Amino acid sequence: MTWKKNDAITLTIEDISEEGAGIGRTEGYIWFVKDTVIGDRIEASVMKVKKSYGFARLIRVLEPSPFRVEPRCPSARACGGCQLQAMAYKEQLRFKERKVYHHLKRLGGVEKLRMASDARSKDQRPDMAVAGEEGEPWIKMEPIIGMENPWRYRNKAQFPFGRDKNGKLIYGFYAGRTHAIIQQEDCLLGVEENKGILGIIQGYMEDFHIPPYEESSHTGLVRHALIRKGFSTGEIMVCLIINGESLPHGDVLVERLKVVKGMTDISFNVNKERTNVILGEKVVNLYGRGYITDALSNITYRISPQSFYQVNPVQTEKLYQTALEYAGLTGKETVWDLYCGIGTISLFLARRAKKVYGVEIIPAAIQDARENARQNGILNTEFFVGKAEEVLPEQYHKNKVYAEVIVVDPPRKGCDKACLDTIVEMGPERVVYVSCDSATLARDVKYLGERGYVVRRVRTVDLFGECVHVETVCLLSNRKPKPDTH
Repeated sequence: MTWKKNDAITLTIEDISEEGAGIGRTEGYIWFVKDTVIGDRIEASVMKVKKSYGFARLIRVLEPSPFRVEPRCPSARACGGCQLQAMAYKEQLRFKERKVYHHLKRLGGVEKLRMASDARSKDQRPDMAVAGEEGEPWIKMEPIIGMENPWRYRNKAQFPFGRDKNGKLIYGFYAGRTHAIIQQEDCLLGVEENKGILGIIQGYMEDFHIPPYEESSHTGLVRHALIRKGFSTGEIMVCLIINGESLPHGDVLVERLKVVKGMTDISFNVNKERTNVILGEKVVNLYGRGYITDALSNITYRISPQSFYQVNPVQTEKLYQTALEYAGLTGKETVWDLYCGIGTISLFLARRAKKVYGVEIIPAAIQDARENARQNGILNTEFFVGKAEEVLPEQYHKNKVYAEVIVVDPPRKGCDKACLDTIVEMGPERVVYVSCDSATLARDVKYLGERGYVVRRVRTVDLFGECVHVETVCLLSNRKPKPDTH
């Protein structure tokens, strides 16, 4: 059968794609339908037809899945930021585990991998797996670490400002795959203070006729508002990203924002480029120290507007504790922490390592990392500004800096090939890979696996309730550890 746009179809959702869209079939043809849940029987309208698959829009749910719940946010479908909000949280966790499992099996070549729920391996601990006649042992993924409450967990949010079709000043989030702003006054993943802060900014802009940024004409001033909160300290930061060099009546905005409990730092960031990148390089401080602080496991961190810091501090602590456990440190090891940000993982590792070297491309982040180490009295760290794929080879080849353990926590695109090649050449005993994208994790695991490294342990940690993303920690060991010659 040939389908065309706006045709009505009826199907049952059998699976969920990596982007969170439901997957169903009609006569063997595959359909992707947003806002659906495994087990739903639905009516949908055809949007786009390809040779072997198509996209359709949900019209109505004929028979709801047992995993379907009512979305708490009224803007859930329009916004698209919470792709899984109609799915019960326990089922979200199962979806995320399956996604990582299939990536590592199919893309990563980790053939002897079992999910934690696999009955065949329920009594087998990952550290007790025994190699049989076929060589490498079976590895059982350790159970996902879920959240106690998957709401109000984000310590950071970025809200674009613009105008609606009637010219009214609005703020919110971009609709999926567009730059159309969906007005949203209170995102349920963010902290409760966001709503009041955004209202203050909107009132200030209206009172002084300060225009929002218009992307098509590259005019207007206010592009985004960045809000961060330290969960352990209660400190709050506000940074306006502007298409200009100065903020008119900035002193008035400061006085209005200072009434918010916990307000610690107010600044603006200059971004005059035609770009989708939110932050520019220049930050002008209007009030406070230029940073806020937060703490994880009794380590205090300084966070500036440009710092990378995980958005879910409660789960981040569990993520880093898992990475620390996988590193297997005894106090004698030298460790490299690649893509180290403000030193969050580095300082966790330093308490159990002989020496930790950190690498990050953003100078402001390295400045924060060095200050974080100093403030916490951690003296066995050294941080480098630069690309991991450039700094690591230089330090290894020129300065003969070796490491028993290398920890990587790259962006979604994964590790650079030059970085992976240097890791292989350096030959550390263990590599701990912390990943926010299991597809690129699998790609890099396969690359390392073809060069002598084998997966030993895997665990997922959910930092993004209601969303499709999940963090994964993977331990790889060198089949032939490098002799101790250093």
